[in-house]
Amino acid sequence: MYLKQYYIMKKAMICLVLILPFMLLAQAKNDPKKILMVVSSYGKDLGETRPGYEFDEFTQAYLIFKKNGLVVDVASPKGGSVEADQFNKDKIYNQAVLNDQEVMKVLRSTLATSEVDPSGYDAVYVVGGKGAMFDLPYDPSLQDILLNLYRREGTVISAVCHGPAAFVNVKDGDKFIIEGIEMTGFCNLEEDLFGKKWVKEFPFRLEDQLKARGAVFSQADFMLSGVAVSRKFITGQNPFSTTGSAEAVVKALGITPAPRDLYKDERSIYLVQEVSDGKRSFESAVVELEKNQAAYDMPLIAVWGYYKILASAEDQNEMKKGVKMVELSMPYFFDENLQMVLAQAYQSLGEKEKATEILEDLIAKNLLKDKASSLLQELGKN
Repeated sequence: MYLKQYYIMKKAMICLVLILPFMLLAQAKNDPKKILMVVSSYGKDLGETRPGYEFDEFTQAYLIFKKNGLVVDVASPKGGSVEADQFNKDKIYNQAVLNDQEVMKVLRSTLATSEVDPSGYDAVYVVGGKGAMFDLPYDPSLQDILLNLYRREGTVISAVCHGPAAFVNVKDGDKFIIEGIEMTGFCNLEEDLFGKKWVKEFPFRLEDQLKARGAVFSQADFMLSGVAVSRKFITGQNPFSTTGSAEAVVKALGITPAPRDLYKDERSIYLVQEVSDGKRSFESAVVELEKNQAAYDMPLIAVWGYYKILASAEDQNEMKKGVKMVELSMPYFFDENLQMVLAQAYQSLGEKEKATEILEDLIAKNLLKDKASSLLQELGKN
């Protein structure tokens, strides 16, 4: 009898040994992936005294990670409460996080990077904002976290906007970890257009420093979506690259991103990008806005065109792209300063009749009357 029980137990143990690896593999597949989001500790007074992190970038990425089943922790160099720059609380993604008491509690009690065990994470995502330029590149604990993920197989290192500043001082031996990596981030043109308040105080310009460390810098046009995926690195160029970079992280972790509705500003930037890149005709965009006006952020489309005109004084072909975006938005959005810039662009492009029409309309509405009259007289002389 005892001999029979012995053989039964032996057989059971053999079966267990045979199936244990498969049980462990199945368990590993079912374990949720874990990501560490990193934000700057530098912010103070909503970015007035010291710039902080970008709330829009945090919320959009966080919501995508949670929607796709990732376990999310949040860390900062100092730990504790972190402060974002001013942001629009009415944006749907910001409302979703502001109304989530659990994540707001996390933002009031972030992990200090010195307390983080990086071995427990599959990915890191560094949120941008101008504050990232001041503290993240010089945090030794964050450098240790990044180096740990860099050396482990199957991990993802990612950042958006100014977030890649965290990478510039990280070395593996004598080599910077971003050497030879295609990478993007807030580019020099974007700094020139939108970074005037703080850029003069930055320790470096992000684009220049990434190149100096051996990264291969790539970029889309300013404030359009640009995402670079290179080996285990994923970077997004600017705030409008947040959703694209976050979903690229999800894909890199072996997860198919869950379907979702595009945000109005996201959809608007994609439309601008498609028309600007020649992937969509202007006429098609006109029809799309006529049919789905409520789905788009018209002021955003107009403002992109405004800055494109200002940034393209020496290149008429690029200026025309800005003009097209302003024209797209004109039936839905009016601003006298924008109209004046459009009239000046028409003048530069030799489209005198269009410029005259706008200037006469401004004068009739008693808007920027002196400036419009002066430009109209100048057109009459030519």
